[in-house]
Amino acid sequence: MDRHVGPNFQIPAGSIQVFVLISTALFLALFDKFLLPMWKNLRGKSLTPLQRIGIGHVLNFLSMGVSALVESKRLNVAKSNEGSNIVAMSVLWLVPQLALNGIAEAFHYPGQVSLYYQEFPMTLKNMATAMISMLVGIAFYLATALIDVVRKTSKWLPGSINDGRLDNVYWILVVGGVVNFGYYVTCAWYYKYQNLNEVDHNETPSDE
Repeated sequence: MDRHVGPNFQIPAGSIQVFVLISTALFLALFDKFLLPMWKNLRGKSLTPLQRIGIGHVLNFLSMGVSALVESKRLNVAKSNEGSNIVAMSVLWLVPQLALNGIAEAFHYPGQVSLYYQEFPMTLKNMATAMISMLVGIAFYLATALIDVVRKTSKWLPGSINDGRLDNVYWILVVGGVVNFGYYVTCAWYYKYQNLNEVDHNETPSDE
């Protein structure tokens, strides 16, 4: 993809992920300053940790859906410009999916930390952030295993992505995300908070 922004600046390939960090930082500031107070005024209570995590799940698979659509368009452009090393499509097309991913993290990770600190026994509270790191590590291993399976069972991930179907891989992730969200909602529905006294003072037992 064309990484030029204007005539004199080119975004380094390794810096594309910075859009995730920027969107996370901006949304956290916006959320804490405006959106959360608005939610409290409308609902009379804050978002629970489980609600925050759930919103993060939804935004994650929506991000994968946008990724699939953008990749499908990129493949069509690549086929129409066959022979060119650079696809005639701006790298800024990736910004929406990266921004969605960043906003998802702004919901997901603080929600997890809040849930673990709130619900873990006192002796395990200092492991809250370590738990998130462990889950991220497991996810990386599972992602590597999924990529290996896709490569062995299909031609979607060849040496050149212009000859593959990366969009199909994204759709698999969308389906997996939807199934995972359904499982999460089921677990969250039946979960009962153990330490309601530690929930934000604006929340009520009805948040269960």
